[in-house]
Amino acid sequence: MRVAVIGCTHAGTAAIVNTAQLYPEAEITVYERNDNISFLSCGIALYVGGVVKDPQGLFYSSPGQLAELGVNTKMLHEVISVDTDRKELIARNLQTGEECTDHFDKLIVTTGSWPVVPKFPGIELDNIILSKNFNHSNMIIEKGKEAQNIVVVGAGYIGIELVEAFQMNGKNVTLIDAEERILSKYLDAEYTNLIEDSLRERGITLALGKKVERFEGNDGKVTTVVTNQGSYPADVVILCIGFRPNTELLKGQVDMLDNGAIIVDEYMRTSKPDVYAAGDSCAIYYNPLKKHAYIPLATNAVRMGTLAARNLVSPTVKYMGTQGTSGIKIYENNIAGTGLTETAAKEAGLQVDSVLVTDNYRPEFMPTHEPVMLKLVYEQGTRRILGAQIMSKVDLTQSINTISVCIQNDMKMEELAFVDFFFQPHFNKPWNFLNSAGLQALPEVPAREAVHS
Repeated sequence: MRVAVIGCTHAGTAAIVNTAQLYPEAEITVYERNDNISFLSCGIALYVGGVVKDPQGLFYSSPGQLAELGVNTKMLHEVISVDTDRKELIARNLQTGEECTDHFDKLIVTTGSWPVVPKFPGIELDNIILSKNFNHSNMIIEKGKEAQNIVVVGAGYIGIELVEAFQMNGKNVTLIDAEERILSKYLDAEYTNLIEDSLRERGITLALGKKVERFEGNDGKVTTVVTNQGSYPADVVILCIGFRPNTELLKGQVDMLDNGAIIVDEYMRTSKPDVYAAGDSCAIYYNPLKKHAYIPLATNAVRMGTLAARNLVSPTVKYMGTQGTSGIKIYENNIAGTGLTETAAKEAGLQVDSVLVTDNYRPEFMPTHEPVMLKLVYEQGTRRILGAQIMSKVDLTQSINTISVCIQNDMKMEELAFVDFFFQPHFNKPWNFLNSAGLQALPEVPAREAVHS
């Protein structure tokens, strides 16, 4: 069995390693256009901020390790065309320009995503950097050393983490986003208001609800970011606007969402026989909305890559879908979320209610008892749990993984109220705060006529 894999980051590495282990007789060829593989891009801010000293720790595989599994890894090779009917691909060696043709029995597409780069005037100026791969992270560190004014465009996870890292390194930091709130895809206003306050308290300029119009510079280097509501000085600009699936190779050959994300079934199969896909190049089944959605996360990618390998010969293990569970630490606050925010649920046309629990996470007689803020979103009528968010100075983020399982299994709020959680004063209260959220949302008990003897 000849297996070709295009791309080798999270999903690709998982697919390759598992394919090699499960089918030792397979002839596996990997095509990767970069000079490195399996870089954990979610660690860029930790590297920039100096938390991670050795960047090699951000790589969880190498061509040498794949070679030990019998995998032929073609680095600096870009696949320029794929014919899924003829089961043929053409790749170009980026060092020599030479092209080669390969045939496959099975194809796994793990081409990932690429940052959104709007065509702003001045985008070609030096010191305007993306934040995606290892080379970007090195460039951000190098350019940031001498820079004093750092502008980050995009207030998602990556943007927020970079803002924090640069502020802690003593830089003047400005965060620009067209949305009125930071992290608006992940958290409701109860949380983002508090986080924004913590950023401002540390001297970070928040330019929210403002759209970048152009970049200006001198001697070929950026000096100013101009928005529709003011300008901001910039020695370095980092673009973290978002990502789009990198799927041009299969356009018109397999089913995709409007944004180009490849649609796969629960076995990671595309609409074309023997063509599988995984990771940020794909749409995935989103359990809260019961439909496919584009949710590029490393956790989704490694699960999908593993399943693509396991189902390569025959459908064996189904993917259960995703809740889009994620977490972030911003200064002293530990934050996590899963499923739909209340804002996103209403935008999707759902009728929802929510409960907000603010309580000390363990008994007040303990020496410390930090507060935790938990919000649960649920559907009216069905009372099905749709999403949750949590924040505390104590790391209680694993509770969101519990809610993720609840959403996956279509649990209702009243079921959460009485789930069996242990109690021990070191860790929690007799009513766990997850129980408390469910209790707050118990349905009304219907009135009954008094019974007289």
